[in-house]
Amino acid sequence: MSGTPYGKSMAQAAVAAAQAAAPKRVERVYNFNPGPAVLPVAALEEAQRDLLALPGVGMSVLEISHRSKTFDAILAEAEADLRALLNIPDNYKVVFLQGGASLQFTMVPMNLLPKDGVADYIHTGHWAEAALKEAKKLGRVNIAGSTEADNFSRIPRQEELKLDPTAAYVHFTSNNTIEGTEWAMEPEVGGVPLVCDASSDILSRPIEVRKYGLIYAGAQKNMGPAGVTVVIVSDDLLARVPAGLPAMLDYKLQAEKKSVYNTPPVFAIYVLRLVMKWLRGLGGLKEMERRNREKAELLYHAIDASGGFYRGTAEKASRSRMNVTFRLPTEELEKKFVAEAAQQKLVGLAGHRTVGGMRASIFNAFPLEGVQALVAFMKDFQQKSG
Repeated sequence: MSGTPYGKSMAQAAVAAAQAAAPKRVERVYNFNPGPAVLPVAALEEAQRDLLALPGVGMSVLEISHRSKTFDAILAEAEADLRALLNIPDNYKVVFLQGGASLQFTMVPMNLLPKDGVADYIHTGHWAEAALKEAKKLGRVNIAGSTEADNFSRIPRQEELKLDPTAAYVHFTSNNTIEGTEWAMEPEVGGVPLVCDASSDILSRPIEVRKYGLIYAGAQKNMGPAGVTVVIVSDDLLARVPAGLPAMLDYKLQAEKKSVYNTPPVFAIYVLRLVMKWLRGLGGLKEMERRNREKAELLYHAIDASGGFYRGTAEKASRSRMNVTFRLPTEELEKKFVAEAAQQKLVGLAGHRTVGGMRASIFNAFPLEGVQALVAFMKDFQQKSG
């Protein structure tokens, strides 16, 4: 008998050891979750490959100092790529913060709404309302437009807006993830600074940054993982920031300290940099817009062609290309739809708990093949259940 365990030959033992040591291939599902959302596989693979030690550094990105030259380079590259993608003018600062978009609901009025001033807010759904509520705690707010009477199924028309020409700023939410609506174009606000919560459609298409005074976005839908929030703010608005604000909530201070007043979310910024690199490698935001349009049109066509079995909840002119919301004939069928879809590796399709129904979040990194798989499942489900 051989001296190897259980009588195996040396060759067999070597093969078994190699197989045991080889990384197991992980099968990924199609992730329709609204955030944290799907990330580019290329970015995940690079992060995985270099997680133990960054090339030439000898330690993980999870271990490096935020005051190191290594992180200085990561931060600079993330900002440079973001500026290139959005064509951000030189008179705008880019700041990487923590606290998510929800903290920005407070920071915006704290920094930009004078005690004797008023701010215009456009109310288009759950997250727009959350921003509105926080602003009311800090100053006077005018609801310049609302589609609440229509159950937030659409974006207000320009002529419906009642804007105050003396307002400190106008705030709007560019994409409403729960209601499935999106602004096709920014509201026209004259000379009043435009402030936008762009958390769920930033980088999904080109925009003219010069039209905005401030743009903020949580990263966990289109830019990276949860934990970092990007703020793009004009120098003109930074000049308005009052003295004496708490340091962590002061835009001017955070900009002056170049996002490292305290320890920033190092790993989240690192992954954001990888996503920026991926976007630039695709050809930028025009190509991203083309891909997003193709995905959304495919899915909306399946809904509209179903003869009413699937019913979109947003008016067609206001439909989001990021979050496709729809209903089935009954709640029982909706529950069955979610359960059977998950069995086909189509996960995260249940609508928000406040509205029910279905929601397919198809952010930048979501692949066309996943939408095609969902459409095929929808047709099959209707044939069996309709």
